[in-house]
Amino acid sequence: MKRILHILATLALLAAAALGAGCAGGAKRVSPPAAMVQQLQVQADGSWTVDVRLHNYSSVSMRFDHVRLELSVDEHPAGTLEASPALSIGPTAADVVQVTLRPQPMARLAVADALASRRALSYRLEGTVRATPDEAGKAREFKGDGQSALNPAPGLEGVLR
Repeated sequence: MKRILHILATLALLAAAALGAGCAGGAKRVSPPAAMVQQLQVQADGSWTVDVRLHNYSSVSMRFDHVRLELSVDEHPAGTLEASPALSIGPTAADVVQVTLRPQPMARLAVADALASRRALSYRLEGTVRATPDEAGKAREFKGDGQSALNPAPGLEGVLR
């Protein structure tokens, strides 16, 4: 009889744990996404190709509809990165949007100097990202302000990563 009670108690605990695990996965969380420069490549005509990495920190897929970010390098305004990618990114995943930019003269000089001297280049992105949670269907605009640094890519002329 004692053994049967022990088995029943164990089964009850397993059932409660399974039920709790099933309920825990049901919460949907929409978090602000992040944007960062993954790569900046100087083109022959002086323009830049900027790979902007968009990270979806939400627990649901998000469709990224519009990106408008002011880029500055070494505290010099470079210009506005603007794109309408209509890109769907899964939960806690990331993808890249490529944007062409004709930079301001001082920013162009800062990038040229960083490449020539093989040094790190600080940058800042400030602006908005409009994204729609796939399940909710209502677009939301997220403001962002982040900074980091890029380094010359070994063996790749005119590329900072």
